[in-house]
Amino acid sequence: MKVLITDEISPEGLQPLLEDPRVQLDVRLNLPVPELHQIIGSYDALITRSGTRVDAALLEHSGNLRIVARAGVGIDNVDVGNASKKGIIVVNAPFGNVNSAAEHTLALLLSRCRNVTVANASLKGGEWKRSPFTGYELKGKTVGIIGLGKVGGRVALRCRAFEANVLACDPYISEKRAEDHGVKLVPLEDIVRYADIITVHTPLNEETTGMIRHEHFAAMKDGVIVVNCARGGIIDEVAMLDALESGKAAGAAFDVWSEEPPATEVLRKLIAHPRMVVTPHLGANTFEAQKNVAVDVSREIINYLDGRPMENAVNIPRFDPDLMEHMKPFMGLVSKIGEFVAQLAPPNPQKVIFTYNGKIARFDCAPLTVCGLASLLNRQTDQEVNMVNARLVAETMGIVVEEVRNTESESFSSMVTICIETPEGKRSIAGTLFEGLPKVVKMRDFQTDFTPEPHMLVISYDDKPGLIGKIGTILGEANVNIGNMSLGRRSKAGEAMVVLSIDSPADEATLEKVAKAVNARFLKAVHMRE
Repeated sequence: MKVLITDEISPEGLQPLLEDPRVQLDVRLNLPVPELHQIIGSYDALITRSGTRVDAALLEHSGNLRIVARAGVGIDNVDVGNASKKGIIVVNAPFGNVNSAAEHTLALLLSRCRNVTVANASLKGGEWKRSPFTGYELKGKTVGIIGLGKVGGRVALRCRAFEANVLACDPYISEKRAEDHGVKLVPLEDIVRYADIITVHTPLNEETTGMIRHEHFAAMKDGVIVVNCARGGIIDEVAMLDALESGKAAGAAFDVWSEEPPATEVLRKLIAHPRMVVTPHLGANTFEAQKNVAVDVSREIINYLDGRPMENAVNIPRFDPDLMEHMKPFMGLVSKIGEFVAQLAPPNPQKVIFTYNGKIARFDCAPLTVCGLASLLNRQTDQEVNMVNARLVAETMGIVVEEVRNTESESFSSMVTICIETPEGKRSIAGTLFEGLPKVVKMRDFQTDFTPEPHMLVISYDDKPGLIGKIGTILGEANVNIGNMSLGRRSKAGEAMVVLSIDSPADEATLEKVAKAVNARFLKAVHMRE
């Protein structure tokens, strides 16, 4: 196998490849794009960091290329969609820099608490001042950690070693996993209200962009310290600057920025603020981390050569082709119902049960289970979750996964059910295929009949005359058109559940009107990937 390296990679981490006689390793740094395009087709694998853009133009010249290995977490510089279309496996190294990021968080936090950076500058400038640099101890402080994944979990353990009280907010982590870290799971509102120090460790996505805003700062303790070593943009930087200038925040420590390198006026002011400790995205910048990510991608290439599953592939699953072809329609079904129920379930899942009834239960359903699991977890982690790594991700989140098969089915020739168990209760959804299309036939104990569409509303309420009309009127007044409706109920005047597909999203104000009009027990907008 011919392997091309186009960015600086730790030589120590490449030892597995250097020692394998099947591998020819070529290091060609800083190649001009035309030259890279010219030679890439003769290589089987490419190892890169962030310096090489593996875009559509490069992939057009891919030739023999079968693996793109990104020695790091982010794959922003890799066109995964185009790689998948060409059958090129993309792997990354999501865990190699976990310890480095956790330690950097503590380094910034301690530097901020003890005024290390300003005291250092003062002494180097010839001054001998002590009283201006009186700091804070971590002992006895309440540290609020938002995101208790690999990095956040390590930060929690280290804060506890400093005898701090640790609260954590993460709706996708089980209570057992929080207990393993010795921390208490609480809502975001409690973190904001009670924490002396707040540190974020979540991925950057639709849910987390601007997660900490002006209203959150207003509810925080006076003198709070805020740390961001995760992703720029999770904390609203204008709100952070206002909190520092008003004195609401005693200080902050940031390693990441919404724009890198920072160029806006807001970021320049934030970086220059005297109570900010800042670094230029150094969380993963240690010798050990660089070695670890190189080792990880090297092992993945060896796994490919040996025909073993790759733990950190972000796109292409490896299953028996005949089985995959047979399961393909059901994979679409389980993916749809998994994505749907994930948006309805309470936080902190403990167990996910996949049940297969009827003809489908005669086959190995493992591909369906991991496909459904991936759709459940894909929005909630730092890494891309797919069929290869879904079980590993669930394990790290403390989620038990069970699979049940029963060849008997009362109503349908084949049916798939997903049940999510959480401390607040269960959510279940069942689906089947109708003329090859996914159809949801049951939610909890309500019979339903609908196909998941991009924009949907799920509402439960006490069944009374005229409520469906009220829902339609309110949505109509908001210029939201109803495409389809599925109504299920247990009995007359009992609890009813209506599922609506709508042509466009309904805003929060409209949803509040609907909930109030029908005295809704539950109302949730569901957005499906198209």
